[in-house]
Amino acid sequence: MLWAAVAYAVGITTGVYAWRPASWWIIAGIAFMGAAAWFSRRRARFAWALAFAGLILLGALHIQVRPRSSHFDSGIHAYADRQELQIIAHVIHDGRIQSDMGELRQVVDVEAEEIKSSTGHSRIRSGIRLSIYGATSQDSMLEDPSRGPSLTPVRAMPTFHYGDRIRLLAKLRVPHNFRNPGAFDYRGYLEDRGIAALGSAKLENVELLPGFYGNRLEDLRSRLHRKVIAKVHELWPADEAALIDAMVIGEEAFIDRDTRTDFQRSGTYHVLVVSGMNVSILAFVVFWTMRRLRLADIPATVLTLAICVGYAFLTDVGAPVWRATLMCAVYLGTRLLYRERAMVNAIGAAALALSCSTRARSLRRVSR
Repeated sequence: MLWAAVAYAVGITTGVYAWRPASWWIIAGIAFMGAAAWFSRRRARFAWALAFAGLILLGALHIQVRPRSSHFDSGIHAYADRQELQIIAHVIHDGRIQSDMGELRQVVDVEAEEIKSSTGHSRIRSGIRLSIYGATSQDSMLEDPSRGPSLTPVRAMPTFHYGDRIRLLAKLRVPHNFRNPGAFDYRGYLEDRGIAALGSAKLENVELLPGFYGNRLEDLRSRLHRKVIAKVHELWPADEAALIDAMVIGEEAFIDRDTRTDFQRSGTYHVLVVSGMNVSILAFVVFWTMRRLRLADIPATVLTLAICVGYAFLTDVGAPVWRATLMCAVYLGTRLLYRERAMVNAIGAAALALSCSTRARSLRRVSR
């Protein structure tokens, strides 16, 4: 499985830099796989080489026929000239509030529904990363009963959550990269997340509209995520709760800049990042507990995997957690089948599964 994952990754890289018609990859792949099947009982090593070559061709085909993210639409660039616009949009990721020099700033990702300018209006489905500014008020540190417990000043700056619809006056600009050698491709990073423009607005120019727009499953994840954070802040002081948020659920919004810098300088910043280690600890504790309770192998395995998948879904931090979850599933699955357990095989299987969902965008950034 490890060699299969490597072969597929080589195919993805080849497909990014060497474009060919899809029919070429398909015909070549069928030929290689057919030859591998024919040689499988005659020359096993040669058959394996042909099969891996077929996986390379499959990876190249996959990356070239995969459409670009349907959520990315650059049509909004025509309005990103810093003129004031009236925008109706819905939130696609929960807002994060930060305090800087006595001013609150909320960063929230939205998808535009309608844009009105001095020259007219149009319907555009483009992602925008908004910065909403509002003054800090110590008197506003209250709980908003209509929206549940809040960890931020709700009157001075209400937190906008997934699915909320808003109307606002904002100025837009196109994100750009610094031209330093090896600099981070910020624009590509945003495009991968469907964000085509950056915007800024004042809180008094933002109006919350009635209704909900979005996916109910993602809304459930967002609500559970917020409830966990609220419970953590209920149990621990603010500074400790911020660290626990980051270590347990991958939420870094409450870590201040000084704390972040201290962890980076000490070389221990990885402690604040949710990774496969969290999944491993969770799986070990749950499985060990189920076995101590004399639960049979199959229900213990199913329950352990269900909890790991739920944790990966709740944290929503991407590949590291899902990779570990896939590895855990492969490892526990082979245990049920009484097969020899090989960690390298589990890593390879997880890597192959993640490679199948790789986008060309992340590799194209390298060639810029």
